[in-house]
Amino acid sequence: MPIMPSRRAFTTGALAGLAAAALSPVGRARAATPLSFQSIWINDPEFAGYFIAIDKGYYAAEGLDLTYIPGGPDVIPQASLLTGKADIALTSLLETASAVSEKGAPFKIVGAQFQRSPDSIISLEATGITSIKDLVGKTVACPPLNDGTFKIILAANGIAADQVKIVPYAFDPTPLATGQVDAVVDFMTSLPFIVEQTTGKKTSFILFADAGIPYGQDLVTVTEETLATRRADVVAFLRASRKGWDENFTDPVKYAKDFESTWYKGNGYTPEAADFHAKIQVDLIKHPKGVFTMDDEWLAKNLATLEKVGIKASPDLFDTSLLAEI
Repeated sequence: MPIMPSRRAFTTGALAGLAAAALSPVGRARAATPLSFQSIWINDPEFAGYFIAIDKGYYAAEGLDLTYIPGGPDVIPQASLLTGKADIALTSLLETASAVSEKGAPFKIVGAQFQRSPDSIISLEATGITSIKDLVGKTVACPPLNDGTFKIILAANGIAADQVKIVPYAFDPTPLATGQVDAVVDFMTSLPFIVEQTTGKKTSFILFADAGIPYGQDLVTVTEETLATRRADVVAFLRASRKGWDENFTDPVKYAKDFESTWYKGNGYTPEAADFHAKIQVDLIKHPKGVFTMDDEWLAKNLATLEKVGIKASPDLFDTSLLAEI
């Protein structure tokens, strides 16, 4: 079975390694004001809205000369912000909040691409896992960096950690597909389809958000200095990016196909997997008030999740004022 790309989180401790190299920038659109944008993962449908905005000139129309920097397993978006490699980055909530509360990192979250994170507990339908309580007595493969959050989910559902056998997960679908484990913790945007496509076995998943730990993902993050000195550029970025996502929502599969030989080339996805990813993520991103919205309800849920996982955070971690200017 081919091993497809998957997601990997990074701890705040990794910020000490600020020399970690990012991949080479691509996707420059000619315009007046240079602005660099660090992605959080390799190029795939998760970032389609930004690719559309680049290709259709939405950033250029806002007066921005955007340099898009791909992410990957060895790229730490927060480090790109701290070293000045990127002006804007997509980051994860838990790592960003930890960096601010524990290390004093000068970050501000100004928008949320995913209203609900794709983080999930994924299983084969044959295991009969439809709720967190069904994990009792089961073996779950979990990335070490998600171990604490997963145990909090168990506790929130009245399950002791020793009632579930937790083993390390190396982002390889083989153990799940072959029944070596009953479930894995991963993004549901690709793994369920990959397993079904390669084995013919049906899968199911439970979003962390549906298990009592809701939080956003791919958060648009800047430093306090950037926010103070380049506010108009950040607003312009949000406006152009939202326009790209709105265009993507008109036909996600079309753009998945359009980007097969360009943005997605060499990422390991099959065309069918890209189609699945493009469609299934839409409901996690959309908001009635527009992409990137962080309304009061969303903020309350995210702050409550941070408290549950033991991360001290205050509301001023987020700045929603820019969204009103889009």
